[in-house]
Amino acid sequence: MKRPVTIYTGQWADLSLETMAQKAKSFGYDGLELCCWGDHIEVDKADQRYCDAKLELLKKYGLQFFAISTHLVSQAVCDNPDIRHKAILPDYIWGDGDAEGIRQRAAAEIIKTGETAKRLGIKTVIGFTGSSIWPFLYSFPAVSQEMIEDGYKDFARRWKPILDAYQKLGVRYALEVHPTEIAFDIETAKRALKAVDYHPAFGFNYDPSHFGYQGVDYVRFIYEFSDRIFHVHMKDVTWNDQPGTVGVFGGHVDFGDNRRYWNFRSVGRGKIDFERIIRALNDIGYAGPLSVEWEDSAMDREMGAAESCEYVKKIDFQPSALAFDAVFNK
Repeated sequence: MKRPVTIYTGQWADLSLETMAQKAKSFGYDGLELCCWGDHIEVDKADQRYCDAKLELLKKYGLQFFAISTHLVSQAVCDNPDIRHKAILPDYIWGDGDAEGIRQRAAAEIIKTGETAKRLGIKTVIGFTGSSIWPFLYSFPAVSQEMIEDGYKDFARRWKPILDAYQKLGVRYALEVHPTEIAFDIETAKRALKAVDYHPAFGFNYDPSHFGYQGVDYVRFIYEFSDRIFHVHMKDVTWNDQPGTVGVFGGHVDFGDNRRYWNFRSVGRGKIDFERIIRALNDIGYAGPLSVEWEDSAMDREMGAAESCEYVKKIDFQPSALAFDAVFNK
């Protein structure tokens, strides 16, 4: 069988889960990847009765379910929180705004999210990690390797207890490797794995869109971390071939601004080579879902979601169990 095609609901949390389920089914999706905001998954309410009701709703629309995503709260575990975080965090996580208190409450919430995943009968939680050292990305004033190493130690100290809890639950945490996180390219992903002693509950949500505009080999990532790819996002991006007025750092202009060096695009309309990605995923034996994360500031989202589903289903294919020239032998 070809892989199921799901859609990540994070960009659709203004809709009720039932409305989103109806739309996803009409667009042609096989299932949903549910975000932990809006009414899609509310971790503070997610007892067994709540989780069973969500599963019944998905069953009603014939939708499969493989993962939940906690990108917002997880960002606060290692970050130095500021007013931006208040906008994305539940009030009970923000609390009085004390930075360390926010980090501690966020970490506890991520463990509860793993418990929610277990009640839902799924094994993958997707999200971010935050990073105390992302502001040190550009090295002036000079940033020492000792400062960077301290950041990875901070990441390990805060995430190892979460990962230990996940291992006991039989759940895995898939970091979406992404600028602003402790891992944002191949080398930092290696460093993050090493920092947590290659914890069996820690791996990656593969999303090629975050590598392409950085100049990172997004197909090589698949082979480098073949045993750590727990989930896959299908998301596209474009970048300029000619110099412009805004560089790779974004120039303090909004997503979608045509002056930007790069922008996300509906799947199949950017520069990501999904044919090579599918072949690489076949090579490593990845059999999980292909989850569309739809982001395109210039396109109607319903049109984009529908065409992205069609595109992913068309480009995916089952690997062969027989060499094409095997029948040449007598």
